Amino acid sequence: MIDKGSPQYKRITQSLAIGSFIIFCNLYLFQPILPYMAVQFTVSETQINWLFAATTLGISISLVPWAIASETFGRKPIILLSLFAIPIIGLSMVFTTTLLQLVIARALMGIAVAAFAGVAVAYMVEELTPRAFAVAIGGYIAANSLGGIFGRILGGVLTDYFDWRNAVLVFVVGSLIGALFIAFTLPNQYNFTPQKRMLTHHNRSVLLHLKNRTLWLAMLIGGANFALFVNLYSVMGFRLVSEPHSLPVGLASLIFLCYLAGTISSKLTNHWVQRHDPLSGILLGACVSLSGMLISGLDSIPLMLGGLLLISGGAFFAHTLAYSWVSQQATTAKATATALYLVHYYIGGSLGGFLLLYCWQSFGWYGVMAGASLLYLAIFSWIHQIKQHQLKTSANDPESTALSKLKYSSAGK
Repeated sequence: MIDKGSPQYKRITQSLAIGSFIIFCNLYLFQPILPYMAVQFTVSETQINWLFAATTLGISISLVPWAIASETFGRKPIILLSLFAIPIIGLSMVFTTTLLQLVIARALMGIAVAAFAGVAVAYMVEELTPRAFAVAIGGYIAANSLGGIFGRILGGVLTDYFDWRNAVLVFVVGSLIGALFIAFTLPNQYNFTPQKRMLTHHNRSVLLHLKNRTLWLAMLIGGANFALFVNLYSVMGFRLVSEPHSLPVGLASLIFLCYLAGTISSKLTNHWVQRHDPLSGILLGACVSLSGMLISGLDSIPLMLGGLLLISGGAFFAHTLAYSWVSQQATTAKATATALYLVHYYIGGSLGGFLLLYCWQSFGWYGVMAGASLLYLAIFSWIHQIKQHQLKTSANDPESTALSKLKYSSAGK
């Protein structure tokens, strides 16, 4: 096992952080330029949302299959397949002539992104010592966030000054350079053992987790939370480029700097679980996000930005707690449980866009607030149902509840 500070450790962490940065740049490239693309293709807001939704749907249906494939072929081959497929698919987008062709290419991009996202953490777990992994995962997640912010802002600025095809070409070149660097620097795995007949095992695990009502409700919370978070930003982009604000796409894309509030709040979850129940933290995060949505309803750009900061901080806080809570609550096949959470997460992001953009298209921002409120109510209802289930469990088995609380406390240390 590779420990912190060794040359091999640096090669692994640098390579996977760069890879994470690349995939999230490409994933979110089109989100800030959806208003621009709607004009280019002369379609409605809900129709142009397929450029984003197709990518997240591609991820959601591919995460588990890629994870299973990596059990047979190894993590590194799947990682490299993903990273070299991304610039090839990106280049194909430049030559598309219809929205349907571009949507298909974006769906393929989601499948390629899922290959890296589904196995990179498994590579680190198998090759690094627990101490080294605890440090490395922080850098990996930070690269996720920075890649998403950079991809959105650069995509918006390049499109504003040139056009979307030139923006995509810049990302193609950058992704190819990054893929070549990683191909030469990422070490081969020495602690990987190929597994056979994983498909049957994973199918059983998936059914087991979906039958666990508490776990499934937590996954639904994750999906609704992401549906609100990512798509409130998308709608805000349309709002800012429309009258009376009429901001350029490049300037409007700077709203994604508000994501940094989520980067900070996600780190605070470790302190929360040392003192409080994670479920109450998920509720708190949803309430903070809801307050941000209400504040952003006021027609003032500073208040809109303040609202987005609260939306980001609350949503990231709730997501981090829910994601780790699912892993802790799963009694078996924890990796499959977290993969299923991400499946719900990205499906929620896809479907939520159609809901909120339809509300924007038909009723304006107050319609968006009404549609989003339904999702917040669903989250509060699911949290209540989980809490009721916990109370019943504690009444029937007090010892099990005590052990569960101890596990939360230990997880935060």
